[in-house]
Amino acid sequence: MHMLKKILFAACATLAFTAAAVASPAAPKEGAEYQALPTPQPTDSGKKVEVIEFFAYWCPHCNTFDPLLTAWVKKQGDNIVFKRVHVPYNERMAPQQKLYYTLESMGLADQFQGKVLHALHEERQDFTRDEAVFDWVAKNGIDKQKFIDTYRSFGVAGKVRRAGAMMDAYKIEYWPLIVVDGRWQASPSLTGQANKDLDTEAKQQQATTQVLDYLVAKAKAEKK
Repeated sequence: MHMLKKILFAACATLAFTAAAVASPAAPKEGAEYQALPTPQPTDSGKKVEVIEFFAYWCPHCNTFDPLLTAWVKKQGDNIVFKRVHVPYNERMAPQQKLYYTLESMGLADQFQGKVLHALHEERQDFTRDEAVFDWVAKNGIDKQKFIDTYRSFGVAGKVRRAGAMMDAYKIEYWPLIVVDGRWQASPSLTGQANKDLDTEAKQQQATTQVLDYLVAKAKAEKK
């Protein structure tokens, strides 16, 4: 009877170890699921972890990733300071970048993030002309003249220039791309390349939030 108990205990321990291994996947690897920036960039988030998304309104991948990323940011709460950088592209898309930075300057960027993406990707609005942007914001309850004044201000022009400089400093070549703590890049693209079993964009995006969890925890531990 004593021997039987030992056998049962060993079997249970083996099952527990196997279950734990399945429940605890290997940590993301640098150079695979995420990459280190060649030159770390300064942050001003104190004890919180800075997380920056490089994105573009017109980008279809940014559009599909946005709800998941927004939910992830909400779940992180006070762990992080979240920022967005709307990347420059060309003159045709410049009104969209200026739209973002105008909304940001007016304190409306988060409130209108989903609405702008819906207008572009579902309603097929044409935001390649300033006047089209002005008409849309007016229809959505934003003071049109205040928006236009901000849109054409030195402040927004400065934000646009800074976005270009950040693209160079952070070595941004595609988007959506997330930078954590000024040191590490993560993206659905990287996650998909590192894990061939993630055969849909949705799976790659979901797995990327787990990589972000790991990087935020890593950054927080190093700040203590």
